[in-house]
Amino acid sequence: MNILITGGAGFIGSHVVRRFVTQYPNYNIINLDKLTYAGNLENIKDIDQSSNYSFVKGDITDLEQMRSVIKEHSISRIIHLAAESHVDRSITDPLIFVRTNLIGTSNLLQACKEAWKNDWSGKLFYHVSTDEVYGSLELDKRMFTESTAYDPRSPYSASKAGSDHMVRAFYHTYHMPVVISNCSNNYGPNHFPEKLIPLFINNIINKKSLPVYGSGENVRDWLFVEDHARAIDDIFHKGRHGETYNIGGHNEWSNIDLIKTLCNVMDKKLNRVEGESEKLITYVTDRAGHDMRYAIDASKLQDELGWTPSLQFEEGISKTIDWYLSNQDWLDNVTSGEYQKYYNNQYGE
Repeated sequence: MNILITGGAGFIGSHVVRRFVTQYPNYNIINLDKLTYAGNLENIKDIDQSSNYSFVKGDITDLEQMRSVIKEHSISRIIHLAAESHVDRSITDPLIFVRTNLIGTSNLLQACKEAWKNDWSGKLFYHVSTDEVYGSLELDKRMFTESTAYDPRSPYSASKAGSDHMVRAFYHTYHMPVVISNCSNNYGPNHFPEKLIPLFINNIINKKSLPVYGSGENVRDWLFVEDHARAIDDIFHKGRHGETYNIGGHNEWSNIDLIKTLCNVMDKKLNRVEGESEKLITYVTDRAGHDMRYAIDASKLQDELGWTPSLQFEEGISKTIDWYLSNQDWLDNVTSGEYQKYYNNQYGE
């Protein structure tokens, strides 16, 4: 089985690549990544010499290249994670999100349709999406289910919603075998430090300000990234074609409570006075279109495929902090941008 994993040098993608390379030595894993600021091959350097792994620098917005890659490597299945994913960046430059997330996904679907020529035996297009396509929940007991109507509120979530719709359109129109998963917020090792948890870990280490949007009451459901990779594994192998599966941690935290917990744990690990890091918290103007709450009902995934999260948040966040404290060189390299210079020299701009 020749499996193309797009975005495999990114945060979630690198954990998926590692899992498939190590768990399934009889699969050939082709990792395709554009190596933008969020793509870093250091994330998977531990498996890059594996006999069943290869890397291709590629851009999903280039249809001809996608046709070539799928043909050259005889791709029979795709796990598609490549995406622009930072909401703040989508507010600044929405069109790059449309190009990558919507046009790029459409290019992959078209290239697969052409290469597979309506012979769907042994084929699969697995599209990895986000809970943000569902919009915003109030602070009540409701959660997102697979039947929740789409209501995206940012250019990022709108572009991901559009890509979800295209995947479903290829399933219904051409009968292409597809599955989609929509996951809650991830955390863990190798997370680019523009997102909340790695950014604040880095800022606490360096005693920099911890900027909190609004009052910090916005609520997110958090999932350890390795549990997400395990869920993707289960859906890839056992998910029903044409179905959507929500992936969540049943682990809701308001931003301010999460940040204060992060501060307290890091004060202990850094041998600082209790409360020292919490003094770094500052409140800033709320983000435009800031969704109040995300919460995932993952019961379909649990009932059909037997998946459940393996880590409680307290254990997962401790493990995550330990990784960043033990990998300060990685954090410094990513923060400085030096890794981009290296890979641009190695693979070209």
